[in-house]
Amino acid sequence: SFKCIWCCPWSRCCGMGDFRPRTVWLGHPEKREQRYPRNFINNQKYNFFTFLPGVLFNQFKYFFNLYFLLLACSQFVNDLRLGALYTYWVPLGIVLIITIMREAVEEIRCYCRDKEVNSQIYSKLSIRGKGTVKVKSSGIQVGDLIIVEKPTQRFPLEVSVTPFWISYFPHFCPVLGSCFLRTDQLDGETDWKLRHPVACTQRLPTAADILQIRSYVYAEEPNIDIHNFIGTFTREDGDPPVNESLSIENTLWASTVIASGTVVGVVIYTGKELRSVMNTSDPRHKVGLFDLEVNCLTKILFGALVVVSLVMVALQHFAGRWYLQIFRFLLLFYNIVPISLRVNLDMGKMVFSWMIRRDSKIPGTVVRASTIPEQLGRISYLLTDKTGTLTQNEMVFRRLHLGTVAYGMDSMDEVQSHVFSAYTQFNDSTINPCGNTTPIPAATKVRKTINSRVHEAVKAIALVHCVTPAYEANGVTDQAEAEQHYEDTCRVYQAASPDEVSLVQWTESVGLTLVGRDQNSMQLRTPTGQILNFTILQIFPFTYESKRMGIIVRDESTGEMTFYMKGADVVMAGIVQYNDWLEEECGNMAREGLRVLVVSKKSLTEEQYQDFEARYVQAKLSVHDRSLKVATVIESLEMEMELLCLTGVEDQLQADVRPTLEILRNAGIKVWMLTGDKLETATCTAKNAHLVTRNQEIHIFNSVTTRGEAHLELNAFRRKHDCALVISGDSLEVCLKFYEYEFMELACQCPAVVCCRCAPTQKAQIVRLLQERTGKLTCAVGDGGNDVSMIQEADCGVGVEGKEGKQASLAADFSVTQFKHLGRLLMVHGRNSYKRSAGLSQFVIHRSLCISTMQAVFSSVFYFASVPLYQGFLIIGYSTIYTMFPVFSLVLDKDVKSEVAMLYPELYKDLLKGRPLSFKTFLIWVLISIYQGSIIMYGAMLLFESEFVHIVAISFTSLILTELLMVALTIQTWHWLMIVAELLSLACYIASLVFLHEFIDVYFIATMSFLWKVTVITLVSCLPLYILKYLRRRFSPPNYSKLTT
Repeated sequence: SFKCIWCCPWSRCCGMGDFRPRTVWLGHPEKREQRYPRNFINNQKYNFFTFLPGVLFNQFKYFFNLYFLLLACSQFVNDLRLGALYTYWVPLGIVLIITIMREAVEEIRCYCRDKEVNSQIYSKLSIRGKGTVKVKSSGIQVGDLIIVEKPTQRFPLEVSVTPFWISYFPHFCPVLGSCFLRTDQLDGETDWKLRHPVACTQRLPTAADILQIRSYVYAEEPNIDIHNFIGTFTREDGDPPVNESLSIENTLWASTVIASGTVVGVVIYTGKELRSVMNTSDPRHKVGLFDLEVNCLTKILFGALVVVSLVMVALQHFAGRWYLQIFRFLLLFYNIVPISLRVNLDMGKMVFSWMIRRDSKIPGTVVRASTIPEQLGRISYLLTDKTGTLTQNEMVFRRLHLGTVAYGMDSMDEVQSHVFSAYTQFNDSTINPCGNTTPIPAATKVRKTINSRVHEAVKAIALVHCVTPAYEANGVTDQAEAEQHYEDTCRVYQAASPDEVSLVQWTESVGLTLVGRDQNSMQLRTPTGQILNFTILQIFPFTYESKRMGIIVRDESTGEMTFYMKGADVVMAGIVQYNDWLEEECGNMAREGLRVLVVSKKSLTEEQYQDFEARYVQAKLSVHDRSLKVATVIESLEMEMELLCLTGVEDQLQADVRPTLEILRNAGIKVWMLTGDKLETATCTAKNAHLVTRNQEIHIFNSVTTRGEAHLELNAFRRKHDCALVISGDSLEVCLKFYEYEFMELACQCPAVVCCRCAPTQKAQIVRLLQERTGKLTCAVGDGGNDVSMIQEADCGVGVEGKEGKQASLAADFSVTQFKHLGRLLMVHGRNSYKRSAGLSQFVIHRSLCISTMQAVFSSVFYFASVPLYQGFLIIGYSTIYTMFPVFSLVLDKDVKSEVAMLYPELYKDLLKGRPLSFKTFLIWVLISIYQGSIIMYGAMLLFESEFVHIVAISFTSLILTELLMVALTIQTWHWLMIVAELLSLACYIASLVFLHEFIDVYFIATMSFLWKVTVITLVSCLPLYILKYLRRRFSPPNYSKLTT
């Protein structure tokens, strides 16, 4: 079981093949049949002994870090030594110390988190002590009986339990012997879910009595499916022995929370065999495109370093030990490849991430991947979920359709009137609450029929759900009194779906209120205050496979048994009786952006139900193919059901979705919407959100199942121009199977794409194909657990904290609280991060090339000698205290204000072409570096008088001043910290001259001769560039300069 859980947790390549079903005896871990993993979590990358070797290995496995290490080590060879050892080791040491400190902090934090989790204390039922004992989370074993008492206490991170005995607090859990469960950290859903205990153990007087019975659980092998569980419970000391089937409704997975009360459960899985662990895959390590481009430039610089070294040796005619001379020149010009480039960029990214978190206009934004903020400035494709991302995931009931008549929001008072009439008529009236009619004049028969149909539809909606009402104290009425009298002001609804809550709230608004529910019964209150009692015989929960849910109830007043069912139209169309309006009206409601459910019913006789129950119980006790057998039995009941009504609920748009999408579109970003909703709903939402503009044509890709059909549809689509594409997941799968290249080529030309009925794996596949086919950067936005794979696959993943929990935001690179914040995140922070990173990287390269050019000129003048121009502290101070702060202050520079960037998103388009950092800009900075380095070196040699030390003083001072002036030349918007950095660096250099008498003549720098020579050289090196900058702004200004003026 330990072989490859971490490397491939969902495959059966090696480790998963060892998993087997298990028999777990309650309270007897020693009876286990096999070894199980420890319930211990360890997320650390290193331990005490492997930390330093591991960190160093991870650093030096990259070529450039290894290159600088070899350079430093070469100074131990006398023939290769060019100066003091610290000039090579100190820069490398600073980089390594920063890296080691960062890794150490992360390891310590990880260790503390792991220790906190592993040390959590839980109560365990003990056979020996006849009571409970305390046990750490890491000490829990399969077979232990764990007690969880606190409402806020999560089940041990590495434990899955099956509940056997539950005591409850009615405040949160009015369902007798059941509990509510929150699974937000497991599947991303924030709604409470109902869980039931094993029936026979629930009848025991106390929890400790569980240890006195002889029983065991047979459980399936560990797998990744968090929505299903197959097992059985057997009690052997009964007469006869008791067998009960166990399903997902009897499980409490790891990392879940109960609302309140006390739960006793037996441990079935621990450690690496948990659903939560097996579903956790390491997200791919994202390397930014900008980093790849910088790496490419550094490779070019390394090539230049080799070429320059070979040229120097060639000009010496390869005399003597020329191979040693090559190595000496490689060491002499090592500054061509700047060692500080990586450190500056990493620190800059930390600053950009800090700015994003501190932006008051996008509160709550979290940066979880601080290594790729500049990616936000080059997004070409944005792929977004619909429900909860573009929409609020807050359902509002909008439409009730009975086939011949429909009721909208403006006519709900008619529905209320019909319901009221149904429950206020006497037995000799038009209709009684049971729907029975009596002979009446023909003129009033239609009214009676409408009354009956509306009443049956509303009653069905009030019964077919998994909603549970809970009562809370409100300061006036306490909880017990509120529950006893069904106080409306104290009642809240709990359910696994916001759709169901909206339906039950609507039935309450029209007069039929759900006031009570437990595991076996349900109570409805009529408009007259009468309480209707229903016995719940069976519940068939909603699943993504079945796309429907059902319930069998018995009306206690009449004894009638009714099977109610609701579900998606695609499955319900084959279940209900023939009609001629279902498909058309479902399409009409979907085009209005409504989520449609079909509601139906079927009356059952006692004989029919008894026959069904016998077959259903037998199927549930099956261990092999249980799901198939249960589904087959249920389907035998789902035939010729009476169609009652259609319901339509609306998922409202998030705030400012339309202007945000318009900003993205004007910025040159193509938006694709990937959703699991049906085609009509997705199309309507796309129009409503202005993802598709009013003047754009929409091409709906017809459903295809074969290669020939896909070929014809693609040809039809190819003839369309500038139109949005709408395609279903099934058709997409066929097209990608046979015509992947052709389809992606056509889809990428569309201004917008909507993919409906899209599975989570398809979302990730589309992201991957966009990356491969276009080479452009993608950004995925989602809010639910089904969006995690897409978010992790994209170049930038953005999670929205919404109704579906935090699973997407925790897995994302960036987390926002609202979709509208995405505009500022990209237009302002993404744009600034990319432009600043580009400017910073090129200036660091310029700084290194300047001093390398001076070294090359110096060596050329002195007969190509491999003698360093600057030694000791000069070479270290140049790239640290003398120029580091001004150069790094470029991370504060910006070309336009944030308001202008939001007002003119067209500015973002320039970045999509990668112009801020390109081979053209790189070549320009190289030429600038060569020009300035040559001017400074030749000027110093021309103007110095007698001693060589004067060349060092003149050239080095001119070099420092040139760098400071070049920073000032580059800055477009001054910040007070930039001025401080410039003045501080200049002050540090002037102050350090007193201590540099070994390299610089202190008396010479105090003369007027020194001052005028440095001034002339600095002006010659910088003034032409200032003139060129002025002329360029005057005659060919950039786009942003027009806006700033």
